[in-house]
Amino acid sequence: MDHTLKPGSRIVAAMSGGVDSSVTAALLKRQGFDVVGITLQLYPEDKTPARKGACCAGADIYDAKRVAQSIGIPHYVLDYESRFRKNVIEDFAESYAKGETPIPCVRCNERVKFADLLTTARELGAQALATGHYVRRVEGKNGAELHAAADAARDQSYFLFATTQAQLDYLRFPLGDMDKTMVRAIAAELALVNADKPDSQDICFVPEGRYTAIVNRLRPDAARPGDIVDGSGTVLGRHDGITNFTVGQRKGLNLSGNAEALFVLKLDPVNARVVVGPRSALGSSTIILRQVNWLAAHDAPFPARVKVRSMRPPVAAMVTPLAEGAARVELAAPEDAIAPGQACVFYDPDGSRVLGGGWITASGHAQAAA
Repeated sequence: MDHTLKPGSRIVAAMSGGVDSSVTAALLKRQGFDVVGITLQLYPEDKTPARKGACCAGADIYDAKRVAQSIGIPHYVLDYESRFRKNVIEDFAESYAKGETPIPCVRCNERVKFADLLTTARELGAQALATGHYVRRVEGKNGAELHAAADAARDQSYFLFATTQAQLDYLRFPLGDMDKTMVRAIAAELALVNADKPDSQDICFVPEGRYTAIVNRLRPDAARPGDIVDGSGTVLGRHDGITNFTVGQRKGLNLSGNAEALFVLKLDPVNARVVVGPRSALGSSTIILRQVNWLAAHDAPFPARVKVRSMRPPVAAMVTPLAEGAARVELAAPEDAIAPGQACVFYDPDGSRVLGGGWITASGHAQAAA
């Protein structure tokens, strides 16, 4: 099915106030599309993040407005504060309380940008919603395909694994074939006010990286103290709350006198226990996933390359679809620190096309996790 858009078609551009989304809107305008810019207000105006490098901060709305004015497109600010709080921030706190390590950027794309905003774009009569993500959308024989960006250092396909086929058919990613240097050059050429603006970093709603402040405020029960134990249950120390830890963590355990360095292997929220062990115990070869989103149909085991963290390269694996939206992933070689709450994303054997992905619920050696 051909989803090529003709000049004059209306496209809603999601404008965060950063250089990537600004160039996205500008390029579409230059290509002759009827572009409408939309910026989401995710926080009360008097409580927006102000630290340098944060995205979605109060000043970003002003930057988006100025860019829209300079390139000559209408611009609207939509109040998505309550939706963002419920679907992203509260979910983030709940995930940490359950002993997981969440990825709020995935939830934001899945539940806010590609759900609520996409619906708004349709209501405005747009034929597509465009964003500044570094991913490629390729027309395939069965509809649009999601591929990794041309610039591997900027690729954001891991964070978009939950995008559905229907959403992907409607979405556009104009920056997928570019690198950041090229994008900034276009911004400078167009004299955009944010051409030199620093990239957003970390989690937008976490002030100065202190995520525990958010979690403890929303889920104070998760901050209860407990024991630090080894694999056999022997108590080695105490902690102030499991929300201070994630699988693979070494610092902050305050343990000394051990024969070798200890790392967090597992979090037990029911008993408020942090289970630790040597680095050799961190490796896992089997992963169990829930809520798998498929962008290519599979009903039998298939070879793939998978990513278990956004910054890790994809590795060889065998993926087996299971009942009720689950899947099992057998890695060709063990990976360290695979944490519940993170995502495992499947790519085709050449590492380009996203085939799907799901949320990690458990990991271990083949016999233990099967």
